Amino acid sequence: MPSWVLKVNARFEAAHHLTAYQGVPEPVHGHTWRVEAALEAAALDGEGMGFDFVAVKTALGELAARFDHRDVNTIPPFDHLSPTTERLAAWFYDELLRRLPGANLAEVTVWEGPDCSATYRP
Repeated sequence: MPSWVLKVNARFEAAHHLTAYQGVPEPVHGHTWRVEAALEAAALDGEGMGFDFVAVKTALGELAARFDHRDVNTIPPFDHLSPTTERLAAWFYDELLRRLPGANLAEVTVWEGPDCSATYRP
């Protein structure tokens, strides 16, 4: 049986620091972050779409904008949680699912620069 995986990306520039990296706070530093949401579709609608890219892109862009050109450590819940890439991936997943309740969201990957990422799958 065929299926489709739809992927939508957003980017933001932000600083952060881990609060207890190897036992001590690490220096504040910045990244070019990329967030990728993957949705699964078992069927297409009458238009031939598995899910509306515009809806996903809008929701993901609004979430990413919360962090753009800011310090992630100052934005809840990361003002009291160390903002690891893993935690950011889970946060984006949960928030995106709240905004797109009909979506079959499979996973969210957050890239901390071009070579390192974390993927959250519930």
